[in-house]
Amino acid sequence: MIALPIYDMLLLPGVVFYFKRDVLSSMPVSEFSDGEDVLFLIQKEDKKKSELLPADFYTKGLAGKIENVDDDGNVSIRVTNRVEFSDIEGGEGTYSATARICQTIEDLPEDERKEMYRTTKRKLIQFVQGFQWGVVVRSFIQHWHTLSEIICAISSYLNLYPEDKYAIIATDSEKERAELIQHAIYEFIEMAKVSGEAENAQKETNEKAYRESALKKQIAFLQQELDEMHPENESDVRKFEKKIQEAGMNPEAKSEAEKVLNRMKQEGKDSHEYGMLYDYLDFITTLSWKKADPVEIDLKEAEEILDEQHYGLKKVKERIIQQIAVMALNKKQSGSILLFVGAPGTGKTSIGQSIAKALHREYVRISLGGIRDEAEIRGHRRTYIGAMPGRIMEGMKRSGASNPVIVLDEVDKLARDYNGDPASALLEVLDPEQNFSFTDHYMNVPYDLSDVLFVCTANAMDTIPEPLLNRMEVIQFPGYTAVEKFHIARKHLLPRAMESMGIKKSNMKVTDDAIRMIISEYTAESGVRGLKKQMDVLCRYAAVKLVKGEKKSLTVGVKKVPEYLGGRGIRHDMKMEKPLPGVVTGLAWTRAGGEILFIETSLTEGNGKLFVTGQLGDVMKESVQIALTLVRSMFPEETREWDQKNMHVHVPAGAVPKDGPSAGVTITTALISLALKKAVPTDLAMTGEISLRGGVMPIGGLPEKLMAAQRSGIKKVLIPFENRDDLEDVAEEVKKELEIIPVKRIENVLKETGLM
Repeated sequence: MIALPIYDMLLLPGVVFYFKRDVLSSMPVSEFSDGEDVLFLIQKEDKKKSELLPADFYTKGLAGKIENVDDDGNVSIRVTNRVEFSDIEGGEGTYSATARICQTIEDLPEDERKEMYRTTKRKLIQFVQGFQWGVVVRSFIQHWHTLSEIICAISSYLNLYPEDKYAIIATDSEKERAELIQHAIYEFIEMAKVSGEAENAQKETNEKAYRESALKKQIAFLQQELDEMHPENESDVRKFEKKIQEAGMNPEAKSEAEKVLNRMKQEGKDSHEYGMLYDYLDFITTLSWKKADPVEIDLKEAEEILDEQHYGLKKVKERIIQQIAVMALNKKQSGSILLFVGAPGTGKTSIGQSIAKALHREYVRISLGGIRDEAEIRGHRRTYIGAMPGRIMEGMKRSGASNPVIVLDEVDKLARDYNGDPASALLEVLDPEQNFSFTDHYMNVPYDLSDVLFVCTANAMDTIPEPLLNRMEVIQFPGYTAVEKFHIARKHLLPRAMESMGIKKSNMKVTDDAIRMIISEYTAESGVRGLKKQMDVLCRYAAVKLVKGEKKSLTVGVKKVPEYLGGRGIRHDMKMEKPLPGVVTGLAWTRAGGEILFIETSLTEGNGKLFVTGQLGDVMKESVQIALTLVRSMFPEETREWDQKNMHVHVPAGAVPKDGPSAGVTITTALISLALKKAVPTDLAMTGEISLRGGVMPIGGLPEKLMAAQRSGIKKVLIPFENRDDLEDVAEEVKKELEIIPVKRIENVLKETGLM
């Protein structure tokens, strides 16, 4: 008897199997003959026949009989029984075993067996009808007469593990075997249905995607054709696609722009977010991302432009030329961030425009006055309704260049509240170590600001935060002298005012004396803003005269100025006509320039009280206390009676708030004058902080104070010794008309005033 090892095959009694010769290649062909008995040993694992051992077979198997061996050696075997083995021996492909037929438990009634067969066969036929090859398979199914034939024929297609197939063979219960067979077939049918449905769904999805892709390509092609025929009607998507490709963005910006563009495609024009997406793409693609080619800088030309457009400001121009020279050597923007500090109307903002012209760059002015919200600098995040970019990036868009000159106006007026600290946000903009990757919250991508030349302006430095101030180089803009104002009015302000009013040069002439009168009696500032306004008023009044036809040409002289501008618009404090004990002239700095002020002291009957009036700030009140203590220590005999007197210190004008330490020397001198009952000359003024030891300490705003002294008729000025280097910033015409004496101590002051 032949013993054949098989693996992962389902054979059942009553079924004929056809084995090809190559399957039985381990057995010599001569050993197969019709009618010979065969045993099927079922392997537990898939192993080579040469490696199989008796322990590798299950104890139950099958017995069959060879029905036919054809000329090619192919064999037909009918399975006759299920058997149980004992004493399996052999190896190397040749085995022998003792077999005992397994008794089948006939617990399945005939009518139930037939019903299970018919039901299973019907389900299979219904199942195969859904396929193109169903007609062919249906004919095969019609020839199957038992459940065993069905399961054996299709077992290789079922989702049955070798263990499941062996379980069908091994069970003795006929009913259990039929149920296992039916369950396997039903499970196969349902899984095939689910797989088919999934495949169809996937196919539909793929077909839909393919169709959508094809339609999009067709639409894109047609849209491109239309755009070429009618460029004015180009679609938004197509327009932004071209802009993104041509913008030269960095990788992060390009990725973000493409992401927003894809979202805009998906949303469509009817979406409520379409406008926001459009605005973002329009903004980011309008920015200049490409590095500008370096332009050859002509230093001589730059000097000529600065001199042509701005009179005076020698020190300022020298520092600007130095900055431009460094940029010319490095072929790029480099050097400090410039901070122009000075009174209004001194040319801080306009000189930024001249710098841009000298460098052949675009000019942008950004006003920072009153900004409280940090988002004004960094921009708003796009998650908020009405989100906008910050002023810096908005200025970059307006410039249309990557290297403009940006003037940040009024940095001293930045505010801070619950919306954040704009000054801190400005640090990233101005710091060259950070601004090469400045990220505006609205853009959400880095932008290189390193090629931008930033120029800041301020009226004063005391309100600028220290970290921000440290990043800038301060350049003081001194006030203009009367002579400088005259030249500015004659060369710039008057011609511009006449041009803006439509007045020809032949129709109106203004004498030099008239201009000097306007400067002295109608302006009270260090700058020329008020002077410009007066020139405008003059030209408007003249325009009325010319239009009415009263005169064809006008000449404005000194006598005509009050008629055109009204009475004296400004009254400067002038030096006192008569000297008085206890009254001394001091010098003060204001945001509008310098002024003289009078320190007035007086004693009245009382009990040693001190009264301070004139809206003095805390620092100035402390100066009064220091001066009083110093004077009493220096002149104990002369001030002994002050214990029974009330002291009153007043600083006109009472409606104007005043503060600062620079009036300390003046207050001390006034108290000494009162104590000694000696008057100080009226043509002498002084400035300086006083210490409790009598030292004269340095102050600020010296150029403006000296100009105020010259304007008021003062001839002699006492300044702190440590401020003598600041005299370089004072105009020569001012120094020529003043006797300026540096002093170190209060004793030097008393000597110069004649009090000692």
